[in-house]
Parts: sequence; C-alpha cells; structure tokens
Amino acid sequence: MDHIQLDSRAIRVLAHPLRARLLSELRVNGAATATQLAERLHTNTGATSYHLRKLAEVNLVVETGEGTGKQRFWAPAQESHGWSDTELVDDPDAMAASGWLRQHYQSYFAEKVARWEDERPHWPLAWRDAARASDALITATAEELDELMTELESVMLRFKERFGDEPRPGARRVSVQLNSMPIDLDDRP
Repeated sequence: MDHIQLDSRAIRVLAHPLRARLLSELRVNGAATATQLAERLHTNTGATSYHLRKLAEVNLVVETGEGTGKQRFWAPAQESHGWSDTELVDDPDAMAASGWLRQHYQSYFAEKVARWEDERPHWPLAWRDAARASDALITATAEELDELMTELESVMLRFKERFGDEPRPGARRVSVQLNSMPIDLDDRP
C-alpha cells in the first residue's frame, strides 16, 4: 500500500475541514476536477482549486495530467497517510492540528457507521454478519500497544496485497478502522 508519514507542515495543511474532505473524496471516489469536487462537496470551485494546490504542496494530491485548462484532474498521491506525535511534539500548532484531525476522522467514521446501520437491514445476511464490530479490553504498555497496532495494520496490508482492489464477483469496498486508546484517563503514567 502506498503510504505517507506526514510531517508537521503536512499535518497543519491537512487539518482544514475542506482539505480533509477533498482528500477523502479523492481516495474514495478517484480522480476528479476541482469543479466536480466542488459540486460533490457543496462548495465553490475557487476554494476547491485553492485547497487542492495547498494539498499538492505537501504531496497529498497530484495532478493526473488529464484534462485541460481549468478542467485538470486531481488524484490522491497515496492510498493512506499517518503521523506520529513524536514527529510533531516540538510544534504546538502541528500538535493542535493533529488533535483536530483525529477528531475530524472519528466524526467522519461515525457518520459512515450510522449510514451503514441505516442500510444494514437491506443487505444480505452474509454481509450483515461479516460487517461486524468487536472490541476487547486489554492491559498493555505503550510499547506493547504499539506492537499490537503494528501487527494488526500488517494483517490488513497483507489482505490488501493478496486480494487487491480489482472488482470481482461479490466483492465490495470495505472500510476497516483500527482505534485504540487508554480508558483509565485519570491514571496517567
């Protein structure tokens, strides 16, 4: 999977409501022009073009070379991104942007879950059973939790490499989210 580790500048650029939505839209639905994106996201083309250029400055989107003039196509530069607080800790603005972006993504995922739950009764039983949620309470050190999350991410990567993204009978795109957090928040180390 093509992945980028964001630096503090990229985090600050991406932590903007329209920019985050633009990148998500391109990753989910593929290359599009600024006009198409503006229509889909209910904004104006000028703002869309401006924010696409800002995302391009930090290598999150690229022009595909298709189209002409103002009808240039944009695409995501990678399939995914991530970041580490370790890389941002000396930049208070990047740390604030990181917190905003994590909360934005959680809200985005919550909206997707709500929509799926509305549609779930209309899907075949096999899909309803397969698209399940689960959780587990574990006790771990920060290092052990990092090891667990790295292993779970590698399982998803192996699955993606094994089956790819090519359409095949019965296959649908599926969002898989991994989220871990301490629950005893008053008991900081």
